[in-house]
Amino acid sequence: MALEELYDQEDTPLIPPPKDAGKPRHTMMSASFNFINSIIGSGIIGLPYALNQAGLPFGLLLLIFVGFITDYTIILLIKGGNLSGTNSYQALVQSTFGFPGFLILSALQFLYPFIAMISYNITTGDTLTKVFQRIPGVGPGHILAERHFVILLSTLVFTLPLSLYRNVEKLGKVSLVSMLLTLTILIIAIIRAATFGPQIAPTPNAWAFAKWNAIQAVGLISFAFICHHNSFLIYGSLEKPTVANWSRVTHASVGSAVIFSAAFAVAGYITFTGYTQGDLFENYCRDDDLATFGRFCFGFSIIATFPLECFVTREVVTNVICRRELSKMEHVLVTSLIVLACTSLSLPYDCLGVVLELNGVLSATPLIFIIPSACFIKLSPGRKLQCENVLPFFLILMGFFVMITGLIMIALYPQDCSHGVEMFYCLPDNFSSTEPPPRNDRLFG
Repeated sequence: MALEELYDQEDTPLIPPPKDAGKPRHTMMSASFNFINSIIGSGIIGLPYALNQAGLPFGLLLLIFVGFITDYTIILLIKGGNLSGTNSYQALVQSTFGFPGFLILSALQFLYPFIAMISYNITTGDTLTKVFQRIPGVGPGHILAERHFVILLSTLVFTLPLSLYRNVEKLGKVSLVSMLLTLTILIIAIIRAATFGPQIAPTPNAWAFAKWNAIQAVGLISFAFICHHNSFLIYGSLEKPTVANWSRVTHASVGSAVIFSAAFAVAGYITFTGYTQGDLFENYCRDDDLATFGRFCFGFSIIATFPLECFVTREVVTNVICRRELSKMEHVLVTSLIVLACTSLSLPYDCLGVVLELNGVLSATPLIFIIPSACFIKLSPGRKLQCENVLPFFLILMGFFVMITGLIMIALYPQDCSHGVEMFYCLPDNFSSTEPPPRNDRLFG
């Protein structure tokens, strides 16, 4: 079936219907909220650093390009589901490439949200500890300023209970709140770009069109935009799951995420230019109350996003190991083990940038560029070198290039972080805000 013929069937629902048919459904707006929320997670905090790596103009072009590819390949997945008669990402890949393909996809689909949840916990520990330290009487030695305690507290009180929901549509209102909090963060970043940015002299080469380590930026941006692992889950929760409705949800969600992400990335980068770190909130001074409010909003936004990733991770475990619907006891046990594993791994490590880069090139890139394109090419009848397959072929080649080159660059040029270290421009007694600091490999590795 040619691609243009597939468009004529856009109002035909997936066959077979999603396995949760009969359960409460999303409206298209509610589905869009969940979809946008799944895109704009902790990855957005690293987008200003992606511009620092790639150069402001070229970084924005890369962001728009990855957004376009995200939109294109998400719709390819659902069309591939129509062609193969499948209703999940894993079923699509198994139908297309057999059991080996199913295992590879399952590993990637588990790895991405699992590492994402680790990054969410790291972000929560980084941001909320600084929020609590603004409370009178809470100093650096206080238990509320201890990142390990904050991560454990947020896990027990918020992320674990929310992750125990069985139906993703119940998170629609939580996702809306998360989006409003993230919008608040954007406004704060713009305000600080106008009020704090002029106090910090731009670094040399700050406005260069492109920089040599742009490949690492592609990994960060891919991490920020990956949502393919949620696609069938959210698609199946639509009131009327058709390709036409899904295309509208996808265009609205990805388009909104691109605009939002670009605005945040630019605001963050022009404030700090070459000093921009993997976690933008590490750049703001500890006594900046407006930034502290932004940290508070982002911390709870991340807590609200965590359950969406846990849903996907749990579904992969269910499909690969159990291969049946979990009982209530099994559901609680599997969810608790996943959350416990993420929490355990996030406690000893606090450098967000490397986690985002590694997840971007290792799991997000094949999930965005390679697998959807390969499935569509394999399922397309007729000659493989027909016009509609040119872009999928290009995306496969580009995906492998980004993966291999990105992993090499991460190994050769790892990013250090400065968790808990005040930036030089926050220390007026030691440095002028217009003078560059002495070289510090911990800050500028």
